[in-house]
Amino acid sequence: MATHLYRNINSLCIKNRHRFLCPIHCVFVQPAASSVTVFEIDRKSGYDPKRPKKSMPTMIKEGIKMIYTESLRFKQEVIEKFSCDSYYFSEHGDYEYFWKFNGKASLDPWIVTADQDHNEGSSSCNLMVSKNNKALFHGYLSSDVPKDGVIKRAGYVNLKSPFNMKSFHRIISYDWSRYTHLYLKVRGDGRTYMVNLNMNHYFDLLWNDQYQFPLHTRGGPYWQITKIPFSKFFLTHKGRVQDKQCPILQNNIRFLSITLADNIDGPFSLEIDYIGLVLDTNHDEEFAYEMYQAEPSHVGF
Repeated sequence: MATHLYRNINSLCIKNRHRFLCPIHCVFVQPAASSVTVFEIDRKSGYDPKRPKKSMPTMIKEGIKMIYTESLRFKQEVIEKFSCDSYYFSEHGDYEYFWKFNGKASLDPWIVTADQDHNEGSSSCNLMVSKNNKALFHGYLSSDVPKDGVIKRAGYVNLKSPFNMKSFHRIISYDWSRYTHLYLKVRGDGRTYMVNLNMNHYFDLLWNDQYQFPLHTRGGPYWQITKIPFSKFFLTHKGRVQDKQCPILQNNIRFLSITLADNIDGPFSLEIDYIGLVLDTNHDEEFAYEMYQAEPSHVGF
């Protein structure tokens, strides 16, 4: 019940962030500087790699080096804010190549992970430039469970997009509210992958909220174009489909990722040309799934 309450509060704050400052948001987001926080931010649920701590002089030197370049970025952002017209007219068929892979430089910001990286399995993966100069996500999926008495299931690999970064390393949400479909050109191996849209919520109970939809690949030598409506993405939390569904907030997306966890051992290969967005005015579906009010006893409360 608390999760649904916080999710509704967070959605209300996001939709009305330009109209008023939510009192609850002030309590949790902007505590007094001298107050003691009740939790430590860990959006990766303990999966954040343990990096060696840098000394204070090192951090100061790196910060000074960053000031000049980031100040130039900030200046450009201010210029664009006051010189560009925020109004735009959308027409049927408008599209945007959001990530187009063409060489190694376009692959560097992306992150690949597997269960082996966290000592939870023996799967491996890699992202490299294909012979067609596109992105090739490949590796080996293994469902062998480590004999440690803790892990019950294994076998996953993941490809994660970069964050939407502004100057001084500020992370902001992707705003895809102008479009109706996610557009992908891929060449797969016949496996079923999962496309994930991670939400940029503030409350820690909602950090693991994701909207997912399967990506079925045909296999073979030919490219395929997949057009996924945003209304078809369903809500999950830590990989579990939620009984109470709600439409995705397209202006509050933190990152996109592609996961393979089909429990089929063996090599996999997914070549990606581009990931884009398209507006189809003929698509008027708001949400594809039921949004009824269920009895608490029926949904586990």
